[in-house]
Amino acid sequence: MLKKVINGFFAGMSISIGGAAFLMCYNENKFVGALLFCVGLLSVCWFGFSLYTGKIGLVIEKHSKEDISALLLGLLGNAIASIACGYLLAYAIPQIGEVARTLVDAKLAQGYLRGFIRAIFCGILIYVAVYVYNNKKSVLGVILGIPAFIVSGYEHSIADMFYFAASGVASWQAFGYIWIVILGNSVGGLLIPALQLLADVSFKKKGAPASADELQPELACDVAQDCPSEDQEK
Repeated sequence: MLKKVINGFFAGMSISIGGAAFLMCYNENKFVGALLFCVGLLSVCWFGFSLYTGKIGLVIEKHSKEDISALLLGLLGNAIASIACGYLLAYAIPQIGEVARTLVDAKLAQGYLRGFIRAIFCGILIYVAVYVYNNKKSVLGVILGIPAFIVSGYEHSIADMFYFAASGVASWQAFGYIWIVILGNSVGGLLIPALQLLADVSFKKKGAPASADELQPELACDVAQDCPSEDQEK
């Protein structure tokens, strides 16, 4: 149990480091900051840390009690690390706290529904990035996907925990917003694998079309019935 929380803690710390780099570049060049944010997810992938947004899409395939436990305990570790890092870095580097406050105020002003929709699209991109890394052995998904969700203004729950902690904003509205984003990330992360599974199940129920080889004997039989035999010709 403790190991799962610690594994999640390191993932939250990694995302916080990437988030801090983004905040430091926020006023000067957001695109550079978005690219530097990649160090967070790359660290998670390289070391195999447990990041909730990267793991949620795997629940479709792996949903045993052990898998669900690891996912939720990892989320707890993500939260502890991102919140702790937010307060610590805002204290050590006041500029991070100031920029985070501007960012957080804008997030809360947009409301829950917009935050939820933005979180769905973030979840999709995170799933794609992790899928490409795991199955294609390439970091291209991370390097392209992460900056894409940041410059688009999509919402990442673990990064948001860091931003809210760094900003010093602690309210019921902020608490609710984080949970809305977690829900949106979950929907987005599950969307592609869930639809793929649904398509596979539907295809199996309908039955795959017979191949040419399977149809050949039946066709030959029909032809044989229509054609007269040698005895009939005589």
